[in-house]
Amino acid sequence: MNLGKALGTVGGWTLASRVLGLLRDSLFARYVGASFVSDAFLVAFRLPNMFRALFAEGAFSAAFIPMFNQKVGDPEGQGLRSGLDFAEQALAVLLPVLLAMTVLLELFAWPVTYALSGRFHGVSHEQFAYAVQLSRLTIPYLMLISLVSLFGGILNSLHKFWVNAAAPILLNLTLIAALLLFHHADPMVTARNQAIAVSVSGLLQLIWLAWACKLNGVSLKLRRPRLNPEVKRLLALIWPAAAGAGAVQINLVVSTLLAASLLDHGSVTYIYMADRLNQLPLGLIGIGLGTVLLPTISRQLGAGQEVAAMETQNRGMELALLLTLPATVALVLCGEPIAAGLFGYGKFDAQDVHFTAQALAAFSIGLPSYVLVKVLTPGFYARQDTRTPVRYATLSMVVNLVANLLLIVPLRHMGPPLATALASTVNVAMLYYTLVKRGDFAADARLKRRAWRLALAALAMGLTLWALQDRLMPYVHGTWLMRGAALAVLVTSGALVYGLSAVLLGAFTRDDIKTFFRRKSAA
Repeated sequence: MNLGKALGTVGGWTLASRVLGLLRDSLFARYVGASFVSDAFLVAFRLPNMFRALFAEGAFSAAFIPMFNQKVGDPEGQGLRSGLDFAEQALAVLLPVLLAMTVLLELFAWPVTYALSGRFHGVSHEQFAYAVQLSRLTIPYLMLISLVSLFGGILNSLHKFWVNAAAPILLNLTLIAALLLFHHADPMVTARNQAIAVSVSGLLQLIWLAWACKLNGVSLKLRRPRLNPEVKRLLALIWPAAAGAGAVQINLVVSTLLAASLLDHGSVTYIYMADRLNQLPLGLIGIGLGTVLLPTISRQLGAGQEVAAMETQNRGMELALLLTLPATVALVLCGEPIAAGLFGYGKFDAQDVHFTAQALAAFSIGLPSYVLVKVLTPGFYARQDTRTPVRYATLSMVVNLVANLLLIVPLRHMGPPLATALASTVNVAMLYYTLVKRGDFAADARLKRRAWRLALAALAMGLTLWALQDRLMPYVHGTWLMRGAALAVLVTSGALVYGLSAVLLGAFTRDDIKTFFRRKSAA
């Protein structure tokens, strides 16, 4: 399997989802703005968002895919049938656990919302009751998206990456439809309809994945739950993987809690909007690489191909730097025109844009770390080591908490994003050092030669964009057509300067680009 081609498949669908997500957020900013109502919805949305990242994109895949691949590739087994038998055993235990969790969260929605928000800053009893209502409406999404992750893990193992990568598009399309068709003059009604749409989208994603599995000859039957040794091992791997894969999400929850309880209304919205922009390259690069690397490395290690696994991880690191460094520079230096072009109209005013851009710059400092965590953790998960990442994730969460407490008062809405970036950097440093110490990763000569050249190319791009953005600012406040044209000029200029600089500096050649995306036979 060609890594670049697989990343292009996953990344392309993820990019489509993220672009639709930005359209959704733009409409949300227009109809709801930055206020207590927007903060209340985003706190309610934070729980299913966190669970999706922890479980659907992290813990379950990290634990399930290597075990599923081991079953499918066992020469003494029955191939795919052995893997599906294991999947049915996992589903039998997973479903009742998810049902019980959903019921408990609905019953205890009040304390859960309190834990996520600190009861907000200076709100009435009625306002907090409204926030709890929004949480109750989004909670069913947790169960639905967890079932989606089971079907998605099977399809990823069968190299049907695009199906699972396309599922989040349904979330964004559903929320966009709700905003366009059911927005109201009262922002509270609009936000309530958005909460309902979240759970509806989970049902649509489940139907999509189940249908895709059926088309690919995968059909799971319901069984009586049995905690056999294999299921016990799966569960033992899931819980530490949840914290290991979700350090960034847990850090964001801490940031949301402190912002909601200590800062002015709207601060949660600034941080959320900034995070959404930061998630665009993270989703395209980090999640795409993590999705592709885990099954690829686990198959290579299962076949005893240690050298091939090392090569795969080096090329994953190279692709991460190639795409992440310019995104980091652009988001740090050009947050103002980007935020203005996407969100700055309707109820979202110029001050909201400025504060969002400040939060974005703080978040984006850690963008390389967020992506590299996704690149490095498959090196542990493919060896069925989920405990080491969780130890480091726990340490990074402590760093995040301490940094939040130190920075939130002097830096306000910039404090939590900067704390998250610092914590992620600590996490990736520990992951990298451990892989190198164990002999499971060594940067090859090609990676070492190109990394600093890519950094210089990104710096050249940043200087160009810094000089260009002042000329474009008047246009990002105009019509949709003017906004789109201004942002297109910004992005295109950056891409051209970065690409040309990288070629002149010898960071990569045209032959390298062809090699990344050339179709090759699976090893």
